[in-house]
Amino acid sequence: MKLKLILLAAALPMMASAQYKSKVWSPDNGDGTYTNPVINADYSDPDVCVGPSGEDYYMTASSFQCTPGLPILHSKDLVNWEIVGHALGNLYEGDSKLLEHFSKPQHGNGVWAPSIRYHEGEYYIYWGDPDFGVYMVKTRGGNPAGKWEQPVCVIRGEGYIDTTPLWDDDGRCYLVNGWANSRSKYASVLTVRELSADGTKAIGQPVIVFDGNGTENRTCEGPKFYKRDGWYWIMCPAGGVPTGFQLAMRSKSPYGPYEAKKVLWQGKTNINGPHQGGWVHTKYGEDWFLHFQDKEAYGRVVHLNPVDWSTGWPIMGKKGEPVTTYKKPLSSNPSPITINPMESDEFNAPVLNKQWQWHANYDEKFGVPTAFGTFRIYTYKLSEDWKNFWEVPNLLLQKTPADNFTVTTKMRFTSKAEGQFGGLIMMGLDYSALVVRRTGQEFQLVLMTCKAADKGKPQTEEIITTLKPTAIDKIDYKPGIHEDIYLRLTVSDSKVKFAYSLNGKKFNECSDELQMKEGKWIGAKFGYIAAETDRKCDRGWVEADWIHVEK
Repeated sequence: MKLKLILLAAALPMMASAQYKSKVWSPDNGDGTYTNPVINADYSDPDVCVGPSGEDYYMTASSFQCTPGLPILHSKDLVNWEIVGHALGNLYEGDSKLLEHFSKPQHGNGVWAPSIRYHEGEYYIYWGDPDFGVYMVKTRGGNPAGKWEQPVCVIRGEGYIDTTPLWDDDGRCYLVNGWANSRSKYASVLTVRELSADGTKAIGQPVIVFDGNGTENRTCEGPKFYKRDGWYWIMCPAGGVPTGFQLAMRSKSPYGPYEAKKVLWQGKTNINGPHQGGWVHTKYGEDWFLHFQDKEAYGRVVHLNPVDWSTGWPIMGKKGEPVTTYKKPLSSNPSPITINPMESDEFNAPVLNKQWQWHANYDEKFGVPTAFGTFRIYTYKLSEDWKNFWEVPNLLLQKTPADNFTVTTKMRFTSKAEGQFGGLIMMGLDYSALVVRRTGQEFQLVLMTCKAADKGKPQTEEIITTLKPTAIDKIDYKPGIHEDIYLRLTVSDSKVKFAYSLNGKKFNECSDELQMKEGKWIGAKFGYIAAETDRKCDRGWVEADWIHVEK
């Protein structure tokens, strides 16, 4: 594997400011219009706010158990977005018990439906963890792309989800939230309570301000709290995730009563369940709404719709129906600058690029960058009674970036013991992976698939071919054997197929089309798997040289 020159500290500012243009999906049409989705990736439950300059927009989204958590995305025009950081490292720094709890994959738990706000020089993010309570994290020095403080538990308890603060004109702070039926055994209600002025603790009791039970507004959740022209506004989805719609409700008091109106729905479009997101008013007098669309295996992708307040209500899209192509928001950019969330990676940086997440709290034994222009992922020691990869915390994954794309990686697998394996995976409730596994002094190329991994179903295996090692250590002390290989997965219409190559030129297809499946509250994700069944031997590893995402 070739060595690459790395300019360490000097290169970091350049890396942070590099503009990345996706080869598989870019919403900016270059003619003053955009095409939805503005982010064709699983940024579930997005929320947005504008900074003090009026030119900087920041978005965050649910991250559940994945780390680093709470992604921070930045845009100058609400269309072109880049990942600039994360507000959370591991869940939850400062709490040793919860740090240990989230050291194993807690699929679908953790960070639900956050809100991001700018208040008195700092950015704040609130979210509900349905098992542990309401949490808040804020910036350190007002830079959302920089270091955030440790999270604070604002309200401890079960069932709290989808929280948003509102600092009123008099400095008082209120919080709206929804409720998780899976924990509280009731749902479809929204409650408001008062917090301390600094937003760190509850000082008032909750009041039910909206009840969707027994109506088409069932499953009302994900509320966002605003104030406009003397009215308190709560905007929330209702009607269910894939088939629901967006509500807006208003009152002269934060505690209601609220009158409600449907302001965005699918209508005659093919954009199902358009709802749950954030409203933003720009310095140019325009109003926009960022929200998600549930695309099953691809997750919940982000759309941008105009908002019309001429009737006194925030009617979204085109008379309530979502737009597909529309004129871009006004901005100060004199010419189009196309920026998209990063996907491909040369692994040349001394830090992991920001599109990657682990499947649980990070441990340095999962993997680290190297000085050789690679990223190393060590084999995870599977449990004695393992059935599938649902238990693996060191899956290094990223979101799918388009409906159709190809992923190719050049990697070396190094094995120190029998049965160690590593390769490329598409992970979800069902998964499929193409891995190199040691057998004796050779390697097998194995296709591993599993249906209903979340229910403990065992995976199945198909041996594709046997491979001679590329290299063998000549020393007597703990020698390893190595395999250099190119692995590829191709996605089309929610199906994935795999191929491999020994020279990077001729690829051999080695699977039929396999149906992708979303994960627990997240879309399917692709990346690297490295694991083994021998709990006593030295670990093997995947040495990822590069990964390219292309059409």
